[in-house]
Amino acid sequence: MATELVEVEGHIIDSLILAKVLDAIVDAGADYRIVDVDIGRTNVDTSRARIEITADDEDLLATLVAELQRHGANRVGGEDAALVAAATDGVLPERFYSTTNLPTEVRVDGHWRSVENPEMDCAVVVADDGRVRTEPMHRVHAGDRVVVGQDGVRVHPLERLRGASPFEFMASEVSSEKPKELLVAEVAGRVRAGKEAGGKVLAVCGPAVIHTGAGPDLARLVREGWVDVLFAGNGFAAHDIEANVLGTSLGVLLGEGRPIEHGHANHLRAINEVRRRGSIAAAVADGFVTGGVMYECVQRGVPFVLGGSVRDDGPLPDVHTDVVVAVDAMRALVPGIAVALMLASTLHAIATGNILPAGVETYCVDINQAVVTKLADRGSHQALGIVTDVGLFISGLADQLL
Repeated sequence: MATELVEVEGHIIDSLILAKVLDAIVDAGADYRIVDVDIGRTNVDTSRARIEITADDEDLLATLVAELQRHGANRVGGEDAALVAAATDGVLPERFYSTTNLPTEVRVDGHWRSVENPEMDCAVVVADDGRVRTEPMHRVHAGDRVVVGQDGVRVHPLERLRGASPFEFMASEVSSEKPKELLVAEVAGRVRAGKEAGGKVLAVCGPAVIHTGAGPDLARLVREGWVDVLFAGNGFAAHDIEANVLGTSLGVLLGEGRPIEHGHANHLRAINEVRRRGSIAAAVADGFVTGGVMYECVQRGVPFVLGGSVRDDGPLPDVHTDVVVAVDAMRALVPGIAVALMLASTLHAIATGNILPAGVETYCVDINQAVVTKLADRGSHQALGIVTDVGLFISGLADQLL
């Protein structure tokens, strides 16, 4: 039998972290024994548990221990992290430590050092000056010291918001049967609190934001300073410009809800005119684009990243057609983000969730219940889902904040 001792500490009882750890052990076919437990007496006290895990196979146990780290359960031991220099640009050493987006520390020369930029599915690189950072595979250079194995690495579990809140309802599975007005008010409160604390608000937008008629409300939020960064694709920006130049979205009149003849080509005509001018900013400068979300971003200097895909029409000249370049451009804007709003977006929301630290409050809004669970399914455990029409949500949010 193979044996490991792990420890988990924090608000592990009311956040159900301990229960998740034990369930994961049993589901993996292993066994456990709680060696020591110290439960806090009040809701502000932390708890700690040491768990001995046994399994028939060492490989199974190693895989399980790595999975438990995603819940904040760390191996007990005082070893430094093992460091191996990368031999080739863009290629990691074997057995490299694959990160979560949870707050992470690495033990170097007997001292625990915080990882500066937690991000999932990356390597951990220790610089010569002792600073520790995550790096995606393609940005690792030959000679970089990369953490390998599980020793000398610990993560801290993600805990739920403390105190009474409408989000207490959301501790279970996502459901459409939630008090929407309360949830919108709560999100508005969290956005306001994040801004007051000096943080930034990120909006990740899908084309449905424009199709549902929410573009003007989102533009108001940008204009009044409630959105600091915007991530989207070619479709969102194209239909936003189409709506403000031609009054349609995918050829449907937004004011009347009916399609117009040959309207299916309207977004192509809008893209073509922006391409003629060279950029969205140039189209704003010469008066072709006079309103909308992209217009307000240009006018206010709000940075945006438009990431492309193989299905894009055009695309707009501002779109990053190289997805690696696009995600690196997004990474550059992540520092300082306190609240992320995923608005009717699947692919861009997942891509953004992959690069956000777990400490960023993340709200995923979509009419499709399956969409709002995808972020959490892919490791963005901090994401809270709100199943509702994105147009109604943005309208309500604008009413709360403006």
